[in-house]
Amino acid sequence: MFNWLRRKDREPELVEADEASGEGTELSGAAAEAGLSEEELAEEALTAVPEDELVLEEQEEEREASLEESLAKTRGGFFSRIKGLFNRKTEITEEFYEELEELLIQADVGVMTTQRLIEALRERVEDDNIRAIDGAREAFRDEMAGFLEDESEGLRLAQPVSLLLIVGVNGVGKTTTIGKLATYLKGAGHSVLLAAGDTFRAAAIEQLQAWGSRAGVPVIAHQPGSDPSAVIFDAIAAAEARGVDVVLADTAGRLHTKFNLMEELRKVSSVAGKRLPGAPHEVLLIVDATSGQNALIQAKQFTEVSPVTGLIVTKLDSTAKGGIVFAIRDELGLPIKFVGTGEKISDLAPFDAGRFVGGLFD
Repeated sequence: MFNWLRRKDREPELVEADEASGEGTELSGAAAEAGLSEEELAEEALTAVPEDELVLEEQEEEREASLEESLAKTRGGFFSRIKGLFNRKTEITEEFYEELEELLIQADVGVMTTQRLIEALRERVEDDNIRAIDGAREAFRDEMAGFLEDESEGLRLAQPVSLLLIVGVNGVGKTTTIGKLATYLKGAGHSVLLAAGDTFRAAAIEQLQAWGSRAGVPVIAHQPGSDPSAVIFDAIAAAEARGVDVVLADTAGRLHTKFNLMEELRKVSSVAGKRLPGAPHEVLLIVDATSGQNALIQAKQFTEVSPVTGLIVTKLDSTAKGGIVFAIRDELGLPIKFVGTGEKISDLAPFDAGRFVGGLFD
């Protein structure tokens, strides 16, 4: 899953040992200590897994564990009742479907998405001639994962510089998520620069600079109240000059002035596209899982004024419901790129539909 993140400019270096130097003696000593010939030791070195790949594997394992932990509240909340329903029922009856529908709505899955899930389960049970409740449980897990899956995997990054606009209403964890995403991308081998494009909210620039410091990445900022397009224009220029390949740009989150927000985002996109062909390469909407159906309403409003390409769901570890993930994915048709799994700067994980659903039921 990390193929898109690996830097292609890394080529293995071939080092020739000078037989007349002390290095040759060291190699012989190492070979003798390992009980191998020099040729065998050299072959083992060539086939060893590179250290950076091992680090990526360790990071992926940590994120998987973090995702499992973040689902604890949701798993122990309404979804535990759904599990309980499957455990105590012995037959697939109309009463079973009605109870399942009620529990899904209570879990913030939403009425429309719940109806589609129930209908999909009914069709699956009929088509596969499922009679046992265990078979219905597995079919339901498959259908839920299918609702969340998307063909596009990972971020769409361009060369030599990619611009990612981060959008969302104030209070959803937008600035925090930018810091986490910067940390994630750095760990994957990318160089990152932040653009303080939210020039209107009080302390927004200072907060982004603080997160840039924590993540160890530079921040391009202007004075409060300045033109966001100018900030992002300068950030792209700085990235090109410094050899940085990803720019993460913060934006304002003032939905109460939708027209101004729309015009601002249009201008930012237009200026960025002229400065950097194809930009913005992603427009990522941040939504707060704890806000339930309000998250869906906010997401719909933002997609009306901005060409959103993907979602990042935050505070997943803080909700006992979590079903809003299904509603947003189903009703907006947008891929979920990442989920926030905790408060640490490393608590951001690529979204995996199968693992997410498995974490709810296991």
